[in-house]
Amino acid sequence: MFPSEDQYYRARIIERRDLSDGLWVIRVDPGGAYRFEPGQYAMLGIVTPEKYHERAYSIVAAPHEKFLEFFVELVPQGDVTPRLHPFRVSDELNLRKVPKGRFTLDTTSGRTNHLLLATVTGVAPFVSYARSLHHQWKDAKFAGEHKLFLLQGASRSWELGYREELEQFAAEVSWFTYVPTVSRPWEDNSWKGETGRVDDLVRKYTDSWGLAAENTTAYLCGHPMMIENTKGILKRRGWQEDAVKKEASFVHGMESVTL
Repeated sequence: MFPSEDQYYRARIIERRDLSDGLWVIRVDPGGAYRFEPGQYAMLGIVTPEKYHERAYSIVAAPHEKFLEFFVELVPQGDVTPRLHPFRVSDELNLRKVPKGRFTLDTTSGRTNHLLLATVTGVAPFVSYARSLHHQWKDAKFAGEHKLFLLQGASRSWELGYREELEQFAAEVSWFTYVPTVSRPWEDNSWKGETGRVDDLVRKYTDSWGLAAENTTAYLCGHPMMIENTKGILKRRGWQEDAVKKEASFVHGMESVTL
């Protein structure tokens, strides 16, 4: 089904950065006013003669930024990313005018610690959290009363999109802690940091950071297997359902709508 023209903007790619053959970042001019909360996602669409192809993508940018930003992984069997992959600067795509999603930072539960667990492109909403709070912190509108603890995993270090930016935040402010980890260090000889999968390291870092169910909301974003494994670990450590937020980036090798 093709959406009506009043439902979307014609967004234009203004920058593209490739991390690998199947992993890239695009910045887009939305083509109109676009208001969202950190953690929400946008619906991007591509028109072909036969069909309208559309998918949800978490927004990397923070609300104060002029342009939107997306971290994309090629899913060869997917409906949208194989068509989006050839797009370059100046190419246009459809952007639904209204963002969606409830994967936003929990600031009302009384839990002031936030455990952020991501694989590859699943880091996107967490970058948005960090950019937004950092912007507020610089303007003295955020004093660090909420603390973010991010554990980001990838197979190899060059897949850790936004690592340098996140390390800079962590070095600058006391309310943001960041640990990247690589699960295939034998394919990445230059990597000197943490190794292992995110779900293998959850116990280690929740303990070392002093995070517990009563003071921490957990956010899981990325590969469904990581999400399922980590949900079980956190449940056994006392986290209740209302203290765990989750968002899957793809399911069984296929693209999916955000959960």
